[in-house]
This record gives sequence, C-alpha cells and structure tokens, in this order.
Amino acid sequence: MNILYTFNDKFVPQVGASICSVCENNKEIEEIHFYLLTYQLEDKNKQLLDDSISNYNRSVTFISLANLNSYFDFDFDTLGWNPVILARLLIANLLPEEVDRILYLDGDTIIRNNLSDLWSTEIGTCVIGACVEPTVDIERKVQLGLESAPYFNSGVLLINLNQWRKTKAGERIIDFYKAGQGRLFAPDQDAINGALKEEIFILSPKYNFSNTFLYYPYRTIKHMMGKNIYISEVCYREAKKDPCIIHYLGEERPWRKGNTHKYKDDYIYYLKKTPWKYTEMEDGWQLYFICWKIFNFCMIPVPMIRYKLINSLIPAFMRYRSNQLSKNNEK
Repeated sequence: MNILYTFNDKFVPQVGASICSVCENNKEIEEIHFYLLTYQLEDKNKQLLDDSISNYNRSVTFISLANLNSYFDFDFDTLGWNPVILARLLIANLLPEEVDRILYLDGDTIIRNNLSDLWSTEIGTCVIGACVEPTVDIERKVQLGLESAPYFNSGVLLINLNQWRKTKAGERIIDFYKAGQGRLFAPDQDAINGALKEEIFILSPKYNFSNTFLYYPYRTIKHMMGKNIYISEVCYREAKKDPCIIHYLGEERPWRKGNTHKYKDDYIYYLKKTPWKYTEMEDGWQLYFICWKIFNFCMIPVPMIRYKLINSLIPAFMRYRSNQLSKNNEK
C-alpha cells in the first residue's frame, strides 16, 4: 500500500498523528510505504517522522519541494490556504514511475479502521476515486461546469497513477486552474473537479467523513444533491455509524482550544502516541467556538436555513481563518 501526504513544517504534528493512525489500524497489511512531499521541513522533524514510521516497520520516501511558484508558469492566489496544497497536482513528475496506485490523505485526517477495502477498490478507467461533497452550492458548480455532475472533496483520493499519467491528468488540472486565473475558491479541489469531472469514481462517505454528515440529516443531504442522488441513505447511515476516515474540515479542528468536534478525542489519542504529544493547542478560537456551538444548537430544527446561512457567511469565515493563520504563522 502506498500512501501520500503533502505538508509543510507547521503541519507536522497533525500529519504525525494521521500517519500514526494509519499504522495503528493497519498492522496486518504486509507493506505500507509513505511518500511525504514536504515544503520547508526542518531536519529535526524529518528525522522524527522517519523514526516514527520505522518503529512500525514501515518505509518512507521524503520528497522535498522547492518554491512552489517555480512549478507553475502563472501567478496564483490560494486564498488563505498554504500553497503546499497544490503539490498533489505534481505527483506524476515527483513520484517514482513504478508507483502505479497511491492513496492520498490530507494531513487533517485520522484513520479509525483498516484501509484494505478502500485500497482494493476497483475504479476501472477512472483517474481517481473520491467522496462527494454535497454541500457545494449550485452557483459554484455552474462556474466549474458541474451542473449535472457531483462535486468531490479532494482530502482523500485513491489515485490510479497509470491512468493519471496516461491521460495527462496533472497537466489538465493545472490548465484548468490557469484558465481560472489562479484564483479558484478551493484551488486544487475546484481544479480537480473541473478537469476530471467524468473521470472520478464515487467512494463511500465513510472514507472522507466530515461534520457535514453530523450537522445535516439525510433528507437535507438528498435535497442538496438535487435530482442526481450520489450518496444513498444506506451509505449515509453506514458512514455515520462507523466512519473509517475522519476529515477535520472547516474551522472546528481538534488542535484548536475550545473545539467540540465529535471525533476530537481520536486525534488526541493518536497525537499522544507521537513525538509531538506535547504540542500546545492553537489559541484564539475560544470565542469563535462558543458562538459556533450556539449557532449549531439553534439550527438543529432548520438544517436548510443553516445551509443557506453558512454559504452566505463563507467569505467572512475565510477572512477570519486567513487572519488567524497569519497570526499563528508569525509566532
């Protein structure tokens, strides 16, 4: 099994916890090789990651990235996201030719169960397998040419690298991003959806489980999807009952003080098994989470109103997030 992460030095504790959760829950898998595409990774953290993975008798390859701007021939603005998120678009050039399949995981994921079923999923001639993100509004889908196609979250991707290379998927995704003048709302994710809209295999939401499925009942999820139902009620309930991969989307992240994420203890549990177990919680979010908890409680009876309010407030959330990240980066 090949697993890929892309991250910079500031996200090492989260990636360390995610890698630990992979290793702890997949001990019966004979071989797991981690490919870590890193940007500005300190030697100390590199050695700690290497030691942590070796302790589980797993192997790792580090691939250091230069200035990410040098990989693109156009200007881009990731709108508050760290540019390292774009590294996954370069995998055809950065990963060894003999790697024909790889599971990409965002650093803000925690694996709770065995990954064998996901890894062995046959996706046919599709380039990638991914999970539907049903909350994307129709205006954004129209802008990306997805009026009658699902929109996918790119935090968990089962990638057929042979097909990726054969169809020049990376180049097509970058071209789509360039055509959007390097200013797409969710940079790499929007570009992946727009460029590969007919080449993505639908995976169960249990492999990319976010708060979306906690805040909205199935009838609301179904309404969001419109006439094309990409997530069945059976899959929805299965995912809620026992999610395999938790993806800490949005601002409610378990390494921030005051968060009330249902699966925050999963993150803390695996973090404590890593060399970064004494990492301090991110400060400055307590008031935000108090307001967030009140908002969510009030919205329980009216999930569609919640959905419309959230969409209208997303620009404000993005500005707040960007300001908080700037403050933390200055520390």
